Amino acid sequence: MATSSVEQRVYNFSAGPAVLPVSVLERVRDEMLCLPGAGCSLLEMSHRDKRFLEILHGAEAGLRDLLSISDDYTVLFLQGGSRLQFSMIPANLLRGSSTAAEYMLTGSWSKKAIEEARKEGPVNVCWDGKSDNYASLPAAGQCNVPDDAAYLYYCSNETIQGVQFPSEPECPQDVPLVCDASSDFLCRPLDVAKYGILYACAQKNAGPAGVTAVIIRKDLLPRGSEDLPGYLQYRNHAEADSEWNTPPTFAVYVMGLVTEWLASQGGLAAMETLNRRKSQMLYDVVDQFPQFYQGHAQADCRSLMNVTFKLPNDDLQAEFLSQAAANQLCNLKGHRSVGGIRASIYNAMPEAGVAALADLMRDFANQHA
Repeated sequence: MATSSVEQRVYNFSAGPAVLPVSVLERVRDEMLCLPGAGCSLLEMSHRDKRFLEILHGAEAGLRDLLSISDDYTVLFLQGGSRLQFSMIPANLLRGSSTAAEYMLTGSWSKKAIEEARKEGPVNVCWDGKSDNYASLPAAGQCNVPDDAAYLYYCSNETIQGVQFPSEPECPQDVPLVCDASSDFLCRPLDVAKYGILYACAQKNAGPAGVTAVIIRKDLLPRGSEDLPGYLQYRNHAEADSEWNTPPTFAVYVMGLVTEWLASQGGLAAMETLNRRKSQMLYDVVDQFPQFYQGHAQADCRSLMNVTFKLPNDDLQAEFLSQAAANQLCNLKGHRSVGGIRASIYNAMPEAGVAALADLMRDFANQHA
């Protein structure tokens, strides 16, 4: 008897592009050749077609419902990922400013954002976690942000280091709070009203690579200078309903399906409960064998999405990865810049996959500790 495609699937712990819900993939498969009622594949459809506009607006509505996004905000679907946002944000909010933008340096991705922002204007690093190799996050009162700062920027979840803010950092009322939420977007509820800009590239937790959701408060749109290149101007995309250029139609379609799936699972509160349970399975093993599994993040800022740790030496790590692959637990090798193990357990990672990894960790430690 032939093995089905679902049965061939491994537990994919990739940090991104990452695991997607099987039901979403099955629907994509079923609608790939011909979108119902369209007479063609979505891949062949004009972005001006009313059926695609329904998909675009449906994806937006899905995000608005899940996150309770008010009409004070515009939702944009852009290309270029976080790398482009590293430049677009300071180009729109910092260029020409007489005051500095404040950045929290908490890991690899916020560091890259700072490098780009400095090309546009003055940047102050109000907190830097370098002293403990980015294993912690600022405590309340540690980051003093001036009332006239251009904005305060932070990365809510550093995918590489595996540290996550448990809640939004303190920010003066008149200073826009800007967040790169790429790797924990839609993993839990959050209060969008606290943000000036919240953005996330989809391929971590919300869809396939190719689309970035940008949620921007409307009063910030006029701040972009008229001399900006057209694509870098948020206002152009807002006025054109995310169709200033041809949007990434397929990626928007899949993100819309993911929002539907999340709603069917009980929404973001239910997702947070599940994600806490999954991550705790792995952290419990790390804590059980602290001399064998060296967790990177401090306990009060451990990520729900990216569990990072190291083994005592490279030989044991290689053996662990080999045993994991033999058990269909794949893509666990840490980022090349830090090494170790990284288990990315995004929303769509089945609980059974996390349990299987926890069992392997426990057995492996008992064998070798």
